[in-house]
Amino acid sequence: MIRFYLIVFTALTLTLGTRAQQLPRLSGTVSDSATGKPLTGATVVVDYGKNSTGVATGSDGSYAVTVPRGPRTVVVRYVGYVPFRTTLFVQRDTQLDVKLATVASQLEEVVIMSKGYDPNVRKPLLGVSQINIEAIKRMPAALGEVDILRSLQMLPGVTSVGEAANGVNIRGGTTDQNLILLDDTPIFNPTHMFGLFSVFPPDAVSGLDLYKGNVPARYGGRAASVLDITLRNPDLEKAKASGGISLVANRLTLETPIVKGKLGIFVAGRGAFNDFLIRLASPRLEGIRAKFGDGTAKLFWRVNDRNTVTAMGYYSYDLFQTNLLGSLSNINATATKYQHETTNGMVRWFHAFSPRFNLQTTALVARYIPRILSIEDSTANPVVLKQSLQQRQAKTNLNYQLEKQKLEFGLSATQYLLNPGELLPNNSPAVRYLSTPKEQALELAAHLEDEINLSERLAVSAGLRYSYFLNLGPAVVYRYASGEVVDASTIVDSLTYGTGQPTARYGGLEPRVGLRYSLGQDASIKVGYNLMRQYLQVVSNTTTPLPTSRWKTSGAHIKPQVSQLWSVGYYQNFKESILEMSAEIYYRQTANILDYKPGANFLLEPYPETKLLAGRSRAYGLETMLTKKKGELTGWINYTYARTFNQVLTGADFFQQINGGTWYRANYDRPHSINASLNIQQGRHHSFSFNFVYSTGRPYTAPEGFIRYQDRTYPFYNTRNQRRLPAYHRLDLAWNIYNPSLRDRRWQGHWTFTVYNLYGRKNAYSIYYRTEGKATNPYRLAIFAAPIPSLTYNFEFK
Repeated sequence: MIRFYLIVFTALTLTLGTRAQQLPRLSGTVSDSATGKPLTGATVVVDYGKNSTGVATGSDGSYAVTVPRGPRTVVVRYVGYVPFRTTLFVQRDTQLDVKLATVASQLEEVVIMSKGYDPNVRKPLLGVSQINIEAIKRMPAALGEVDILRSLQMLPGVTSVGEAANGVNIRGGTTDQNLILLDDTPIFNPTHMFGLFSVFPPDAVSGLDLYKGNVPARYGGRAASVLDITLRNPDLEKAKASGGISLVANRLTLETPIVKGKLGIFVAGRGAFNDFLIRLASPRLEGIRAKFGDGTAKLFWRVNDRNTVTAMGYYSYDLFQTNLLGSLSNINATATKYQHETTNGMVRWFHAFSPRFNLQTTALVARYIPRILSIEDSTANPVVLKQSLQQRQAKTNLNYQLEKQKLEFGLSATQYLLNPGELLPNNSPAVRYLSTPKEQALELAAHLEDEINLSERLAVSAGLRYSYFLNLGPAVVYRYASGEVVDASTIVDSLTYGTGQPTARYGGLEPRVGLRYSLGQDASIKVGYNLMRQYLQVVSNTTTPLPTSRWKTSGAHIKPQVSQLWSVGYYQNFKESILEMSAEIYYRQTANILDYKPGANFLLEPYPETKLLAGRSRAYGLETMLTKKKGELTGWINYTYARTFNQVLTGADFFQQINGGTWYRANYDRPHSINASLNIQQGRHHSFSFNFVYSTGRPYTAPEGFIRYQDRTYPFYNTRNQRRLPAYHRLDLAWNIYNPSLRDRRWQGHWTFTVYNLYGRKNAYSIYYRTEGKATNPYRLAIFAAPIPSLTYNFEFK
């Protein structure tokens, strides 16, 4: 009997030992998430490296593999489908069924060419780009601040003069030739801190459209491009909150329904008050103060099924103080402060007569106020140079949608009120009050646009805009000898105009045409032509206009800029539009561009026309781009060849010409540019984004030599923009870290780690000269000369 029990005990022990040594089994099926169809040949890989185990699914989509106990990473892949990743803690036999989604079913996350079905090939428009705002938020950003303007510079044909540029240059245009709209209201200065950050609150933006080729007829007033940024409407069903905390700025967005399903509001704000970090970097920066903030509020009221009312308000403020820059002329100052603020408001009423016929009416006001404050060293009294620009506008649009045709008709009236500058002494006994004549103008416009499919292969977008501009009094218009503006000493007479009297009139037709011819289901050729007039411009003698640059309306001595753009493009889609390829060539010519005379100073100048020279510009280029819009790896790469030349030949006098009247390179002429933006989605936990930028260095004016006079050295300049800065290139990294366990919770948060200028390239922003003893030596100025890491925490509460 004892022997029998020993035999049974031994058998049980051996059996249990064998089972204990057996590895657990991982099995399951892999199928299509939409159809449920089994996927044959899908790859299932457990862990990575030398100890990885892999197996392929059978004809019924099933698989089985033995794996060691413990935490295991499982990756399932199938061609044309989004990879699946998960982490399991395996102790016993486990079943894991996986449903894969096709790449084609994913939402598009990167650049597309315009709105609508298959827009890259089918739409009769050229040079229209759109970036998904969520893609922008994942891209690397300087100091962790999501920046729309920097993201746009990753597109072909969009450049700037450097790291701290106050705007962008698009297809040979100056920064003021871009119409920048935030919910229909114009933004006159789109950057904070002299160009380091853009002024658009990223959490409040729903989308943006960039028109750098075919510009719809409803837009006017600028000569190069239109950037239309739309703020999202508040949620009418439930309250939400989101925001972020970084070393530079903190932001918060709140939205809530007031009447559920009918009326809602959202408020978004951002503030940067951490300028003490700048002063910690170097003792030389002790006197620097830098603060900025912006905020917006939007109210949306769904009155009924046919009517909605939208109201929006926006405010932006900047303060930058330094003792490193010069003060106002003839004022001994301990420090100089630069302030500027923007206040915008808009109300829009939308009425639908039928599902295909609607009317939209908008009233808006925008006000921009820049200031320079010089703090006197003896009294600490601030002497203020103040300017202001105000725009009021009312417009209405009728839209009629047919089966193969879309019609639009609109009217608009715009009033401009400018204060070019006034000097406020405050309590200073040494400074007297000065002011320049104020300006006002009126711009009236009407437009008609028709987009129609003439056949399966041919589609046309044809628009016609007529604009009429009036420069209004009160004003004094000066007459110059021989009818040529030279300087104030040549004034021979003047004409005085009363309030509301026109001092100058301009206007004309602005045709806009786009034509698409399909070469097949996935390819097309497009041709476009644009003419635009610009009646409001910036006059400046710097490479990147400062917040205090002077705005000027067209008048008796300054004609409106007129730009004509011709473009041709080829477009091809691959793999169900997952891949898009485009190539566009363009040629632009612009009349009545403004450049400055050597030594020009526009602040408080009563005769600005004597400091300006009128000329013409020509720009041409090739833009190519390859985009992958869906999948684990998304992004784009593009190459641009672009040239921009100016010619100023106002008169026979040498001082009325630049470079002897020959063509010369514009400040932003950068022939070669390469941009690559890649986003890698590593499961639910991580995503990595990389930006690489390369461009030819911009032109600059170097002295031809130096003159020594009374023991002082003076540079001698002869030819403008005859040298180039070294080539610019930079690599950026962003690492987004998510916690998928929070996905079903009301509070969700993730971290973003970024490194701007990853390999520490010392890109030159400018070349300056310093006299040391009897020698004058050149030096490079770099804005970001080292890797700039940052960490941001983003959160959302639903």
